[in-house]
Amino acid sequence: MEIRHLRYFLEVGKQKSVTRAAETLHISQPALSKMIKSLEDEIGIPLMIRSNKQNEITDAGNVVMEYAQKMTSLMDEMNTTLNDMTNLKRGRIHIGLPPIIGSLFFPKVMAKFHRDYPNIEIKITEYGGARVVKSVEEGEFELGVAVLPIDEKELNVFPFLAEEMRLLVPYSHRYANREYVELKELVDEEFIFYHEEFSLHDIMRKKFINEGFEPKILFKTSQWDFMTEMVAAQMGVTILPESICERASHEDLKQIKLNPPVMWELAVITRKDRYLSYAGRKLINFILTQIES
Repeated sequence: MEIRHLRYFLEVGKQKSVTRAAETLHISQPALSKMIKSLEDEIGIPLMIRSNKQNEITDAGNVVMEYAQKMTSLMDEMNTTLNDMTNLKRGRIHIGLPPIIGSLFFPKVMAKFHRDYPNIEIKITEYGGARVVKSVEEGEFELGVAVLPIDEKELNVFPFLAEEMRLLVPYSHRYANREYVELKELVDEEFIFYHEEFSLHDIMRKKFINEGFEPKILFKTSQWDFMTEMVAAQMGVTILPESICERASHEDLKQIKLNPPVMWELAVITRKDRYLSYAGRKLINFILTQIES
């Protein structure tokens, strides 16, 4: 049974005439009569009583008309919804964000995106960077934001930010008057560090190991503001992205450049073999444009 046949039968029922229905539908009368007969044959019950003056709809025909109206209405609603999604009037996106990244850039970006596309529903889940990557690979999120480098074998990667990491120390620290510090000079420092599920944990730990030592980690947390407060309280030192250090406007804190520089690179990621919705593609382009501007 084709939806087109139901539409044609609905028009015949409205017009109560195959001739007038054929004119409205812009098809020939014989072709329309053939389609109605095909529908009757498929259902196995006459739907019309044919006469020279007009065509009367049978009781079975009225039942078919009732359901045909519901079916065509649902089809029209589906087409409208799909068209709206194509034009970004409606849609739903599930994105994974590490807490540090989300608190820095995305409130303003998401607020502006929502103002521009108010009918796009965005569900945000906060995970550590490593778990975001895993969740995108497993299909939990349509897209996520991750710290590079990552294994790109199964993932599309859209870089949008690169900035330097900085050492954050209290002003009473012996390095507070320095402009640059080398990683190997931090061998005896106690660190306020990131939780294991955060990408920065492994990235920085590997950097230290490459310099010949395991970092002394005093405390681990997922909250960058707590990390900076711990440093201000002279509990230890930490290494954070420049943008976070800039936001940690504490009179007792000094940020110092690392030599050589250690970069913090962010990217939007999606799974290569997963269909990316139009809304998802639009959001990626929106993020790239907004962050760059």
